Amino acid sequence: MAKPATKPKDDPSPAKAKSPPTQSSGPGDNSVTPDELKTYYRDMLLIRRFEERAGQLYGMGLIGGFCHLYIGQEAVVVGMQANVRDKDAVITSYRDHGHMLACGMDPKGVMAELTGRSGGYSKGKGGSMHMFSREKSFYGGHGIVGAQVPIGTGLAFAHKYNGDKNVSLTYFGDGSANQGQVYEAMNMAALWKLPVVYIIENNRYGMGTSVERASATTELYRHGEAFGIPGERVDGMDVLAVRAAGAKAIEHARSGQGPYILEMQTYRYRGHSMSDPAKYRTKEEVDKYRNERDPIEHIRKRLLDGKIIDEAGLKAVDAEIRKIVNDAAEFSQHSPEPDPSELWTDILVEA
Repeated sequence: MAKPATKPKDDPSPAKAKSPPTQSSGPGDNSVTPDELKTYYRDMLLIRRFEERAGQLYGMGLIGGFCHLYIGQEAVVVGMQANVRDKDAVITSYRDHGHMLACGMDPKGVMAELTGRSGGYSKGKGGSMHMFSREKSFYGGHGIVGAQVPIGTGLAFAHKYNGDKNVSLTYFGDGSANQGQVYEAMNMAALWKLPVVYIIENNRYGMGTSVERASATTELYRHGEAFGIPGERVDGMDVLAVRAAGAKAIEHARSGQGPYILEMQTYRYRGHSMSDPAKYRTKEEVDKYRNERDPIEHIRKRLLDGKIIDEAGLKAVDAEIRKIVNDAAEFSQHSPEPDPSELWTDILVEA
């Protein structure tokens, strides 16, 4: 039985610095080719630079509404996407830009949607939290906490009904983990052995509340035990550990054995959203993760130590990524705003 979390103290001051986890590199096969390492580095760096630029545009007033950045969590989605097949579904919550890019969506279209322009994936009407791409099998981007979990379970039902051997990767955070609809979806998935992998991105804080203060048990990977759903905790700051655990979970779901839960122990460097100053944690805590556990720096060091690429090569990759992001930012600012008539489109589907 899971050991209950310690009762929180009535202390409104910021939490003391928490040390990064000291878990092993993760289960399964962590072997990797030089080309794979370079691909993971590039994909994570694209997400990091894109999000940094999105933060700048938000500060300039070019992005309105809510904006939740994925900085620090890049290894989770990149590691999971290393295992997917064509037409495997991906769905997530509002911290979604990284997932879009990892699925292969065009940075120009993503950034244009952030700025509310017609060149965006939702024609400028969805913004940061509500865009999708059927072509890339990315189904959102959902602003209601936990609401994507039943939808992701429904996508898994469609895969099973159609017999296409695809799976649904359904992401949600520690702040969603105790939602009633999450458990309802898990029950249905287990009952019907649906091909869904539930990926809990445990970044330590649900908005401004630490997981220890919000959850009676902090072993979130065990939340499916009542339904017989296996789960495991993974070092979400290590892209190879994520890839290995993802391969195991996806194969379990794809082979007809039903759902699987992966709790990714990760960390966001920025606040919950751009409007959050994150005063509930210390600078020392954030610096610990940045300095000791950064997922991009980890792969960068492996590339250099293995003499797979030198400093000049890494600078060239960074320059390439910055150009892609700069081009996306330029496109997002010069794409026209939606015509007012767009208010009346995409609100009804005639069957």
